[in-house]
Amino acid sequence: MGNEEMLANAPLFAGFGSAELKRLARDLYPRQYRAGDVILKEGEEAAGFYIVSSGQVEVVKSLGNPKETVLDTLGPGDFFGETALLDGYPRTASIRALEDGECLVMTRWDFLAGLKSSPDMAVQILRTLARRLRQTDASLTE
Repeated sequence: MGNEEMLANAPLFAGFGSAELKRLARDLYPRQYRAGDVILKEGEEAAGFYIVSSGQVEVVKSLGNPKETVLDTLGPGDFFGETALLDGYPRTASIRALEDGECLVMTRWDFLAGLKSSPDMAVQILRTLARRLRQTDASLTE
């Protein structure tokens, strides 16, 4: 599956036109991962935005510590890495590959330019951030 087709099937880009998908697809590059690879580390400076194109990854807080907690599992079409790109603070969690797979990566510069030029993308990112915040709130009250 090509980058453009992957984007067309991702909920984040639902409803995007062909021209917009082509433009975004040009800014993505693939990165392969093996099961157990740490893709992002909590506390690192943000440099990219990731879309899972194959395989599964898990979002982990306090990776490698006794209080390690898995916050979520993401699969094809899901994305991660946006929060630190938006606020400029270090990564809030680590991402670890659960199985061999691939992510499509967009640099911070291209991600922010995409948000500025695509209100639909910005709204979808906001919806996902709100959903993730609600899930976090719910888990804290359990």
